[in-house]
Amino acid sequence: MRLFWAFCGFAALALGLVGIFLPLLPTVPFLLLAAFCFARSSERMHLWLTTHPVLGPPIRDWQASGAISLRAKRLATASMAVVLVLSIVLGVRPLILSIQAVVLACAALFIWTRPSA
Repeated sequence: MRLFWAFCGFAALALGLVGIFLPLLPTVPFLLLAAFCFARSSERMHLWLTTHPVLGPPIRDWQASGAISLRAKRLATASMAVVLVLSIVLGVRPLILSIQAVVLACAALFIWTRPSA
């Protein structure tokens, strides 16, 4: 079972790292998932990830208080707005736009109701 959790941890870490460079792929949720998986499979990898100078702070903020940095909140909201505007420009059907707007609004509401780190 540890091998399964390790595999999932490395897969989530890889997706999180790709998300640093692709604005539509979220980074922190994948890092949180990687930390969760590594906590069940590899104490060494969990410690490395949570103490990493770049990747560790958002994980520690979330684990300590469910907090999201103000910068991350702004970036996430801007990304959601860009995606919605791009969908409008590309002529996505109104029903799909409506669903997309509701989902993005719910995601933004969740993000902005978390404490700020």
